Amino acid sequence: MKIFSSLFLAGLAISAHAQDNYSKAFDQINTDVQQHSKAYSTLKSATETIGHRLTGSANGARAEAYAFNLFKSYGYDVRYQPFEVESWSRISNETKIGDGEGSLKAIPSVALAHSPVKSAVTAEVIDLGNGLEDDYVKDGGKVKGKIALVYLGVLPGSPQGTPSLHRSEKTAIAIQHGAVGIIIINGVKGGVLLTGTASVTGKLITIPAVCIGLENGIAIKEQLKSKAQYASLNMTNFSGMIKARNVIATLKGESLPQEKILVGGHLDSWDLATGAIDNGIGSFAVMDMARSFKALNLKTKRTVEFILFMGEEQGLLGSKAYIAQAEKKHELEKVRFMLNYDMTNDPKGFATSRVEMKGAFTDWGSQIAKIDTGFKNLFVAGAWLHSDHQPFMLAGIPTGGGTGGQLPNHSGQFYHSDGDSFKLVDEQGLKNTVRYSAMLTYALANTEVIPVGVQTEDKLKKFLQENNLEEPLRIAGEWRWGG
Repeated sequence: MKIFSSLFLAGLAISAHAQDNYSKAFDQINTDVQQHSKAYSTLKSATETIGHRLTGSANGARAEAYAFNLFKSYGYDVRYQPFEVESWSRISNETKIGDGEGSLKAIPSVALAHSPVKSAVTAEVIDLGNGLEDDYVKDGGKVKGKIALVYLGVLPGSPQGTPSLHRSEKTAIAIQHGAVGIIIINGVKGGVLLTGTASVTGKLITIPAVCIGLENGIAIKEQLKSKAQYASLNMTNFSGMIKARNVIATLKGESLPQEKILVGGHLDSWDLATGAIDNGIGSFAVMDMARSFKALNLKTKRTVEFILFMGEEQGLLGSKAYIAQAEKKHELEKVRFMLNYDMTNDPKGFATSRVEMKGAFTDWGSQIAKIDTGFKNLFVAGAWLHSDHQPFMLAGIPTGGGTGGQLPNHSGQFYHSDGDSFKLVDEQGLKNTVRYSAMLTYALANTEVIPVGVQTEDKLKKFLQENNLEEPLRIAGEWRWGG
């Protein structure tokens, strides 16, 4: 009987979404966004009048107010969701490298977030390749008491299938093996320096972590082949409790108001530039989706919350705060789906954590493709980490967003760097994110049956293992299943 019921419900879900016809609403969204989108102009305004949007800074507070007022101007019931976090920011940093203490020369570097408040370390440099656990096993413990030199992604020439861990995970491994510092080589030509957190927990780490440019990094690797190299890492940073605010605009559902579809993106950015790509194109797309819904007076069965998270760059702090506050109020079970837009640009299809959504997503996508053949109706199912969908996914909630697009104007190389400026933004690519994503949001909020629910603990554990996430989650201290 139980099996029969499950099959019946699955069949009901398939037939329900197969009957969804949103062509009229999709046409309206398409026309509105193409003709009246404000995403490009508001992002331009914000980069010019606010600058960077570092969480906990005066600029961050101005960005929160900017988003709040923009939602208000579109006619929304909007609120702040305050939270208190331990924030980090840089004060001073100097990195010197050479073949002896008397010949160390300064090279350009940037401190990675959550490095110690004060650090002055001088030690021998050990080349640890990709900085993976296997590299340290091969090293045989020589790195203990020394400074690890690792490549940010995967070194060219590495064996096929070599995993690419996050910089924070590589730092955690270095700490576990006794390194007293870590130097991470950025993989972008032209001396581009990358920032970002070196902490898997969002708390201070115990060793200084810096990023250096590709050319300097490769030169050091070559020098290490013939002669020992030493480095001094000197830095001061700020760390302390600060207040920040997520910004939430709510469109109340008409027949299923207790069920929520969340549409989010992080508003905060690092302080080296204006964060136009990371994550201006995502967060300002979310705000423009909200604008379009109000402009067209679109009605939804389920409640839609358009959320701008702060603190993503420092450890998914805003999205974790949302989860914690929802759990405290016993409201997390209301969340049926979370769509996340982080550096999304010109998507060609939809991605989701749940393969069971393929029928619905591709059905809705086929309706979009009839409006614009540039939308290829791609479908990707899987799991990944390090953006604001992660806390929701780890709570078993289905997540998703756009897929198949490319960042505009070769802007990927300026990720987390001082080159992330508004000139990289492509207006039509941004419009495409808004219109396709608004259509997906509308469909999710109105379909009779969402084919997936919250995963049980056992199913979630298996799902994460199947997607090779057990190791990085263990490194981050977020694997809760033991064993």
